[in-house]
Amino acid sequence: MIVANVFSLDTFFSELIRTYPIFFEAAWLTVRISVAAVLIGTVIGMFVALVKLSNPFLKVIADIYITIIRGTPLIVQIFVLYFGLTNLVQLSSFWAVSLALAIHNSAYIAEIFRGSIQSIDKGQMEAGRSLGMTKGLSMRRIILPQAMRRAVPPLGNQFIIALKDSSLAAFVGVAELFRTAQGIAAGTFNTMETYMIVAVYYLGLVMILTFIVNKVEHRLSASDR
Repeated sequence: MIVANVFSLDTFFSELIRTYPIFFEAAWLTVRISVAAVLIGTVIGMFVALVKLSNPFLKVIADIYITIIRGTPLIVQIFVLYFGLTNLVQLSSFWAVSLALAIHNSAYIAEIFRGSIQSIDKGQMEAGRSLGMTKGLSMRRIILPQAMRRAVPPLGNQFIIALKDSSLAAFVGVAELFRTAQGIAAGTFNTMETYMIVAVYYLGLVMILTFIVNKVEHRLSASDR
């Protein structure tokens, strides 16, 4: 006879206190994976966006890249990098997962940057050219600074998604928050309480990131006045 695990508030709080050091370390690993993925993904995304806007031939290549990445599940991409690329290149599980997350998010970030750049009035580029700037210089000094401001809100949302997606690292043995919760739940049989605890940690991290993004948005809005 299988007895269902019933949620207990007392067990939840006792486990929350008992497992704090373990989950704190796992949360720090989750943050490190997310930050690495976001930084690398932003660089790749910006590059893909600029490639897509450069000429029709390169646009086709960028579109193929974006279609493949957006059209395949993240967990598959993680497995391909972890079990495939690591056979060719010495790569730790941390970097395999971080790169998979970075590549996955770069496709979405590329579209965010592309939309932000194209939303800038074409007269801005023409004004730069009329001042003697090259197209590249006009893009760097005039278009991109304005586009970055407009990209902040959707980028913030994408970063939050990346943080939550980092939980898939558990499937290749990375001891981030979700993997840690699985191990604790298997050892204590307090399944419901443990997963509620890990949900609290994820919620806390998302709230912190949301606060930071809102502060950046507010500061940018204030500087525009």
